[in-house]
Amino acid sequence: MAEKKETVPPKYDVNAKWDACLDLTVRRFVYSSLGGAFAGLLFFRSPVTRWASVAFGAGLGIGSAYTDCSRVFDAPSSSPSSATFTAPNSTDVSEPQGANQ
Repeated sequence: MAEKKETVPPKYDVNAKWDACLDLTVRRFVYSSLGGAFAGLLFFRSPVTRWASVAFGAGLGIGSAYTDCSRVFDAPSSSPSSATFTAPNSTDVSEPQGANQ
């Protein structure tokens, strides 16, 4: 009574694309906001300009993530260069290299 699981090829797996896109967006938003906060503390005295540098950094992060995600979703699935990043595969478990020796 073994169930046969249907596997979806990675180029058609929309859930994996969304997971990778959301992960990329959150990372770039956080890192660029922190970079903007650091630059604001380093270069500006006024709290308004410091917050503006944080907002500018966050906008840069979201914009670059949007560009990469739109490339992944809009590219034709048949081309090998369509995926610029891949989703982490949690079901792929590999053994350490020295385990079988």
